[in-house]
Amino acid sequence: MTHSRHATLAQIARSLADGKVTARQLAEESLARIADPKGEGARAFIHVDAAKVMHAADEQDALRRAGRAPSPLAGIPFGVKDLFDVAGEVTAAGSKLLARAKPAAADSDAVAALKRAGMVALGRTNMTEFAYSGVGLNPHHGTPLSVYGRTERRIPGGSSSGSAVAVAEGMCPVALGTDTGGSCRIPAAFNGIVGYKPSAQRVSRRGVYPLSGSFDSVGPIANSVACCATIDALLAEQTGPLPQAKSGALRLAVLADHVLEGLDHHVARDFDAVLARLRKAGHSISELRMPELAELPSLLANGGIVAAEAWVHHAPIVAAHEADYDPRVVGRIRFGGKITMEELEHLRLRRRALVQRFAAVAADHDAVLCPTVPVIPPRLDELDAEADYRRINGLCLRNTYVFNFLDACAISLPMHPQGEPPTGLMLALPNGADRSLLAIAQGIESAVSD
Repeated sequence: MTHSRHATLAQIARSLADGKVTARQLAEESLARIADPKGEGARAFIHVDAAKVMHAADEQDALRRAGRAPSPLAGIPFGVKDLFDVAGEVTAAGSKLLARAKPAAADSDAVAALKRAGMVALGRTNMTEFAYSGVGLNPHHGTPLSVYGRTERRIPGGSSSGSAVAVAEGMCPVALGTDTGGSCRIPAAFNGIVGYKPSAQRVSRRGVYPLSGSFDSVGPIANSVACCATIDALLAEQTGPLPQAKSGALRLAVLADHVLEGLDHHVARDFDAVLARLRKAGHSISELRMPELAELPSLLANGGIVAAEAWVHHAPIVAAHEADYDPRVVGRIRFGGKITMEELEHLRLRRRALVQRFAAVAADHDAVLCPTVPVIPPRLDELDAEADYRRINGLCLRNTYVFNFLDACAISLPMHPQGEPPTGLMLALPNGADRSLLAIAQGIESAVSD
């Protein structure tokens, strides 16, 4: 093996620069891991064009030999969630319905940004159909299993299921995801890696199949916070120095309302242990109260703003092609049709008020903390009954969705001891504080990891 399954972008970039590895070798290794019948590659990836991948890798090797590598990342492979346009490929968004659509004429802005840095697109990763679920099931392509408890067949988290499993299994060191209610952070938490949800307007969504215009955001899933910061800078087209780990004592706050209820004992144990380690490292931890979050269940009736916006997009498609949808996805999208324009305006007003409230209460803190997901990855068979599916999906989305509703930026770091069930620590800050959050997350990453 030319690099470990959990190598960081910086480590791989150094190996490329030193001539210890080539882009071709990286591509061959990624393709071998995807094809390995003992792994989840057949379900993590929906489409891979090996010849195209090798051609792109060889191009980057030639540029590097000529001293013209476009960036230190040139030649590093990445996965592409199936709702990003890639020129010449069909953007099916995890559905069979769109598999008949015309290939995209151009790359999405996000894919183009990574390609400009010389990174190599490996293929299209699996996802919940139309990105509408936090559990990651896909009846059309099969569901990739979480890296934890493989024999027990546990869910990967969604909707960026394939992206997270691909990174966790070492098929690629980074993959593109989207996050509307938790879709980067939930699968990252369920697979023991890092997932980043930027401020929604930070990264261009041009060429990304929409779910909710008010909530959709584009972010990376990777092996470290620094990896996420590197990719985020490319996606946001930010030049200059990357966010560096913030040193010194931090003022941290645990969100006490809504997100700490009913924690699985693994999650509660790991969260308590992390808080103890952070205190021992010299950071102050206070309690942050936001009792208004008790409103969230009522603001989410019939799926709330996300469902209403999804219904506007999907209603004409459902009218003609409902039988082609995943029944569980179309059933949830249909709830959005029950929300009146007056109700939608009320929801948007309440959201604006709560966004302002969060900005005010978080202002004196370096980061707001809580568990990413209240449970460890459930087994697939626990979701067989429709009522259990809805309950577990809601539970998986509960904590992450808080920060989508609050229009914040948020990141999930693994917080479990090695060999234990995967659990995630979430850090969040108000909209626009992305660089600060990435610096703070790097600063506490070493204290959090085992």
